Amino acid sequence: MTKQGPYFYRTVDAFLLTWKNDENRKPLLLRGARQVGKSSAVRNLAKTFTYFVEVNFERNPEIMELFSLSLNPKEICSKLSAIYKTPIVAGQTLVFLDEIQACKPAIASLRFFYEEYPELHLVSAGSLLEFALQEIPSFGVGRIRSIYMYPFSFDEFLLAQGYDGLLAEKERATVENPLPNVFHTQLKDQLRTFLLVGGMPECVKLWIAKRDYLACRQIQNELIETYIDDFSKYKKRISAQILHQTFRSVALQSGCKFVFSQVSPDLESAKIREALDLLSLAGVVIPVTHTAANGVPLGAEINPKFRKYLFLDTGLLQRLLNLEMDNVLLSSDTDLVNKGALAELFAGLEIQKQGNCSERQELYYWQRLEKDAQAEVDYVISKGSQIIPFEVKAGTKGSMQSLYSFMNLKHSDVGIRISLENFGKIGTVEIYPLYAIGNLIRK
Repeated sequence: MTKQGPYFYRTVDAFLLTWKNDENRKPLLLRGARQVGKSSAVRNLAKTFTYFVEVNFERNPEIMELFSLSLNPKEICSKLSAIYKTPIVAGQTLVFLDEIQACKPAIASLRFFYEEYPELHLVSAGSLLEFALQEIPSFGVGRIRSIYMYPFSFDEFLLAQGYDGLLAEKERATVENPLPNVFHTQLKDQLRTFLLVGGMPECVKLWIAKRDYLACRQIQNELIETYIDDFSKYKKRISAQILHQTFRSVALQSGCKFVFSQVSPDLESAKIREALDLLSLAGVVIPVTHTAANGVPLGAEINPKFRKYLFLDTGLLQRLLNLEMDNVLLSSDTDLVNKGALAELFAGLEIQKQGNCSERQELYYWQRLEKDAQAEVDYVISKGSQIIPFEVKAGTKGSMQSLYSFMNLKHSDVGIRISLENFGKIGTVEIYPLYAIGNLIRK
């Protein structure tokens, strides 16, 4: 087993425990981009079992033969028990199939574990797993439970540093009862740190251990190289160079409607579109798609010709673009929110991270498509039958014309402005601090 450092609580831990205790559980598939903490979360869950068997198909490719010879779950477990010298007992043993994308027979075996050995606790995970699953169209329908995992959210970052009390104060605050200024200031300072450190687990752990931005930058360099190295594994029909160009262009265009010609004037749009699809499958970039927002579900009226793309992590974005840290640490609140796309990126990532991890979280925005129309709302979400617009703005004097335009057109009862102000309200527009998107999503 890989040597582990300290483990910090992740929201997904509660879902994993619920799955463990569910009498009607199914084999679990943990999905998400590389290096977001999937394996660590499973190993943490393993502490609640008597026995743990971890199979890594990349590190031990010889194990693949077991799944090629037989897909009978009990035969497989009998052999795994002998190889790993660990009892596999239903109810007492957690079996973890890691890097499962490297062994398609193992992916195929999951349905048989559900049908023939449902009492066993079985979890699988992998890097670039979505590519393998795409090649098995009918995979696991009704037989597999998926949980989606992302980098640390801001709330998880606070907990990892021991700021439980500060987080509790934030959770208690509302638009009617804003935070005392001392807590508001502390949270803004922590947000600036998080924007630089980002939510990749290795960076978070290093920050907590050393409080060293430059050391975190080195880890970010290595993570970016890991993602770039993966490009050769994506698909043979598209070059790693096109993927790299598109990858960098997403960072440069973050928060704006994606313009294909800015990737390279010499590349065909079809190639860039395929690169974007592959990067999205890998979880490295996150699409934000235009929706007409006339009703729920929001995905029923999308226009994929209008799409933004978010980069996986604020810390990695800063590093890839080689931005100076004083742009975040020394900027005014207004500059931090209004200059560049960092605040809008953070807001979108938080909306995704704070959603139900049992469902794939899709992101949407709205703009008027009529000629010469200027109105655009950064994000729209649905709560039940209600559609709620979000706009990321700096201060009370800033225009909210787009937000009001949406609310008038769609007859919305409430709009949300995300800024670095304290909690508050202007008419039917509720103000939430950028650091408190978690409050809003859970409300």
